[in-house]
Amino acid sequence: MTVLTYRPAAGDYVWTFGGTAPAARVAPGTVLELFTEDCFAGRVRGTGDLVSRVIEFPFVNPQTGPFHVEGAEPGDTLAVHFVSIEPARDWAASTTVPLFGALTSTHLTATLQEPLPEVVWIWELDRGKRVCRFAARFGDFTVDLPMDPMHGTVGVAPANLEVRSALVPDAHGGNMDTPEMRAGVTCYLGVNVPGALLSLGDGHARQGEGETCGVAVECAMDTVVIVDLVKGVPCPWPRLESDTHLMTTGSARPLEDAFRIAQVELVRWLRSDLGLDVLDGYQLVSQAVEAPLANVVDTNYTSVAKIRKDWLPGGTPMGGIHEMLREQAAAYLATR
Repeated sequence: MTVLTYRPAAGDYVWTFGGTAPAARVAPGTVLELFTEDCFAGRVRGTGDLVSRVIEFPFVNPQTGPFHVEGAEPGDTLAVHFVSIEPARDWAASTTVPLFGALTSTHLTATLQEPLPEVVWIWELDRGKRVCRFAARFGDFTVDLPMDPMHGTVGVAPANLEVRSALVPDAHGGNMDTPEMRAGVTCYLGVNVPGALLSLGDGHARQGEGETCGVAVECAMDTVVIVDLVKGVPCPWPRLESDTHLMTTGSARPLEDAFRIAQVELVRWLRSDLGLDVLDGYQLVSQAVEAPLANVVDTNYTSVAKIRKDWLPGGTPMGGIHEMLREQAAAYLATR
């Protein structure tokens, strides 16, 4: 088992998908032990650190990578299995940002209302108890919420020579902000350029579905992933597989188009890998699907479609690579 440990220096982070040279070349099957900085590059550390003062836009959402995966070619699928995702600090930050979020005026939803005020919340993380403590800024209320670490941003270089901001989700992955991107899950990304050029970042100690204010419980992460390839199998939009569910994503505006993409991709996945006729798949998905929102705040919104594996006909999604990667993850963890 080949293991690469990579902790970027301050100048090593990338801010786009595509358009940057690889940080390293890795073979399929490599275990990557990575540090990812939070979406604020570690600059929001107290309630006085307003984003408008400490962040120079567009330098938000630093990504660790990219990693050139040897043998990856357009038409293949990159499999990224999340072995572990652990907060690297005992605190995290969240904030309101002027003209950003689902419940405020924005540049695209323009009104004559003043922007909401900037307010920073610092969340205390108890990694032993696996909880995140919310403390009200305008009262004495506190509550501990379960920790559920995830990565908001995972992606590869886009197709058609495009370079996309790390704030944008689309067919290449990117800033999807789905809480489903947690440890134990395999993310499938279609390869668009030789080497795929995988990057990830934007760790969240937890996030509600939709990421309503536009900012989760943002924290630096120590993350371990295994990267592998499914040769000759395309993946038009990002897919996820857990031990219990198959999931597809769609990113677009308006939100109903993101919903449609995710639902269509799930029907197509059931046809291609499990042999269901399109109309049978359409009917089964209509009655069995869950449709959690990922984000309704980014440049594109992201919707997820998920279905229980127990309710599906026999088959081996993506050639059974999720099960293989789960075994490799268990072997890696047994040595730690």
